[in-house]
Amino acid sequence: MTVRIAPSVLSADFCRLGDEIAMCDAGGADWIHVDVMDGRFVPSLSFGVKVIEAARRASTKVIDVHLMVVEPERYFDDYVKAGADVLTIHAEAAPHLDRQLSRIKALGCRAGVALNPATPLAMIEEVAHLVDVLLIMSVNPGYGGQQFIAYSVDKIARARRLLDQVGSGAVLEVDGGVSRDTIHRCWAAGADTFVAGNAIFGAPNPQAEIAILRNLCVEQV
Repeated sequence: MTVRIAPSVLSADFCRLGDEIAMCDAGGADWIHVDVMDGRFVPSLSFGVKVIEAARRASTKVIDVHLMVVEPERYFDDYVKAGADVLTIHAEAAPHLDRQLSRIKALGCRAGVALNPATPLAMIEEVAHLVDVLLIMSVNPGYGGQQFIAYSVDKIARARRLLDQVGSGAVLEVDGGVSRDTIHRCWAAGADTFVAGNAIFGAPNPQAEIAILRNLCVEQV
């Protein structure tokens, strides 16, 4: 199973954002994760078009945009134009998932759905065959540096079974509290893509930390 490490620029040094992204790019990151927060769906405010454009200029890797916003369809065209390769929207904020996933795909972008910790997998059962990325939140979204919610591991395992049952090749991504202490459990449960913010940007050597996290995604004896 392919393992992807996706540094979250929410934890980067904003004064050196381009350099930080380029450093992750050169250090073996597979995706660059950009959190867009509107202060309504989640308490915080964060990035918009300009940061996505900056990430696109600084990196050759997949730009993975996570829309923690209400009415996400308002942003699709601008964010794809800015350089997003993946647009992930929250099931809780998108009552018309079929339409919105289809629209993202029509724009030439990979379409993802995110589920908050308390949101059941049943929310996406009917559209699982349309999803390119299923993102399991292992913290409550809105802030970096939160503690991993342990019961997320069982949800990841059930999400893997759901994707397998519908014959989906979708990426199964985990976001929140991913670190040396938690990544192996998530991988063993079936996740293949891991968003890490503080674990990478707070490390003494962020590039080395990317490799360490990747190397933990192996069978342990």
